[in-house]
Amino acid sequence: MYKLFLKPFLFLLNPEKAHYFTTGMLSIVLSIPGMKSMFAALFQVSDKRLEREVFGIKFPNPVGLAAGFDKEAKLYKNMAHLGFGFIEVGTITPKGQPGNPKPRLFRLTQDDALVNRMGFNNEGLAGAVERLKSRNSNLIIGGNIGKNKITPNEKATEDYTICFEALFPYVDYFVVNVSSPNTPNLRALQDKKPLTELLSTLQELNRKKPTSKPILLKIAPDLTTEQLDDIVEIVADTKIAGLIATNTTLSREGLNSSKELKEQQGGLSGKPVRKKSTEVIKYLRKKSKSSFPIIGVGGIHSAEDAMEKLEAGCDLVQVYTGFVYEGPALVKQINKGILQQLT
Repeated sequence: MYKLFLKPFLFLLNPEKAHYFTTGMLSIVLSIPGMKSMFAALFQVSDKRLEREVFGIKFPNPVGLAAGFDKEAKLYKNMAHLGFGFIEVGTITPKGQPGNPKPRLFRLTQDDALVNRMGFNNEGLAGAVERLKSRNSNLIIGGNIGKNKITPNEKATEDYTICFEALFPYVDYFVVNVSSPNTPNLRALQDKKPLTELLSTLQELNRKKPTSKPILLKIAPDLTTEQLDDIVEIVADTKIAGLIATNTTLSREGLNSSKELKEQQGGLSGKPVRKKSTEVIKYLRKKSKSSFPIIGVGGIHSAEDAMEKLEAGCDLVQVYTGFVYEGPALVKQINKGILQQLT
């Protein structure tokens, strides 16, 4: 139904406007009596065999919504009705910021891809915290945190610390985002020395809590083998809970879309990232000897794509661009596909 009727209409709209239109309509529909039960019947798969215990958290199923869709923790309650096992909000920064100038989100329909240069647009930490206070305790929420654009890298740890402390009571796990290509110089924080210092500081704060929470690092798919080796060492040294592999790519290799679209600045997501993301997961799993969990994300547009990630060595998967192109039935398809593999 989505691909036949709704998607053709939505793809006539500017991508950013389409996002707000769709999420607004979802909110209206779910406010109609009986619709939440109908959505549960349509999209949710409840089966004990789908449950996964990863970094101390029990997930009802292994399919999550990646960060970037619900940047401000405004949508997670409605998105929970679409069958996700967990939802990641953010990237959240201490202060609100408008992000990069529009247009900043582009569809590459010939490649089933998106290019975005959003730039961590969000209303800031205070509003997100307020909205998360009313979350359902059964819903697993990850908090993806970043630094403000105006914060120099030498003070970046302060921004991550502020977000960590404020969000701590309201999320189940944290994701440190230093891999977005859309904040100037942010990816420099992936270098071994600053990254070790940042993660060590957060872990120090974490250990002082009555009960610590998992901290994950989200990495880019464009890292060299040497950089990936450093990441494995950093995880071991800082004892963070695991990794999310991967963020968007700066590569434009093998695209079929027009030159104008290919040359748009920003991070590329969707089908073209699938292979590279899977290769990173395989390498990390082998290099680390399966010593930490990995959440796989990048180019998942089908149950087969998700199985590829899981077989490569990740413990959970997340979708975003595939969700935009394939629609809400994708989550159910993946969970059903996992169950078929088990029979």
